[in-house]
Amino acid sequence: MTQAIKVKNFYIGKGHPLAVMSGPCVIEGEDHCMRAAETLKTLFASTGINFIFKSSYDKANRSSIHSFRGPGLEEGLRILERVKKEFDVPVITDIHHIHEAEAAAQVCDILQIPAFLCRQTDLIVAVARTGKVVNVKKGQFMAPWDMKNAVEKIRSSGNPNVILTDRGSTFGYNNLVSDMRAIPIMQSFGVPVCFDATHAVQLPGGQGDSSGGQREFIPVLAKAAIAAGANCLFIESHPDPKLAKSDASSVIDFKELPALLSVVERLYRIIQAY
Repeated sequence: MTQAIKVKNFYIGKGHPLAVMSGPCVIEGEDHCMRAAETLKTLFASTGINFIFKSSYDKANRSSIHSFRGPGLEEGLRILERVKKEFDVPVITDIHHIHEAEAAAQVCDILQIPAFLCRQTDLIVAVARTGKVVNVKKGQFMAPWDMKNAVEKIRSSGNPNVILTDRGSTFGYNNLVSDMRAIPIMQSFGVPVCFDATHAVQLPGGQGDSSGGQREFIPVLAKAAIAAGANCLFIESHPDPKLAKSDASSVIDFKELPALLSVVERLYRIIQAY
């Protein structure tokens, strides 16, 4: 049976309202981040969906040495803490290094293991030992059943609070394919499963020194994931995607979120009835 995971004052799991992790891929500046959080909180307040603000203080796995990475650990966490306090929303961010785990745990409600690092035992254990909810993204190179090992690493560290996120599988050639069977397969480990509808439409390295993307397919994959039984969605968003400093081709415009959320919320309620 899938365990429901508590985040702030709500749960993620079967029988509980849909949760969505959303926000700019990377912190582009304090004012930008605060405005984004305020806009998103207002937008989600008109839904029955639980909102988790997402943004990264450092994007360490960029295609190019010249890619924008963010403000770094100390400044980034300061901004995320301000978001959390001023808007009373839970926050999630990426962890790339073992030494960042404790500092990030002082601020964030969920600590995320990036897909490329989902096999890094020492990193996973360090994050698990903080006691925070751990969201592990399934590596693009991993079969869904292999993610059971990541779950066991976290649980063996004394932390039962695990979420797995699918973001597609790669066969090379700058593309990803989403197999919705991954959702029930990973739920069979007794954990809630999230689907990343924005990174799943990436074309990794598709622009040579950065990733491309097919933004038009975000709603298609989000709806398919909910229909397949996903407990949560990960949808990176931006007030002006063409100006986004990270993943500009695969974030959804704030203006397009309300219509998508309305559909997935209704679809989620139908699926939960079965």
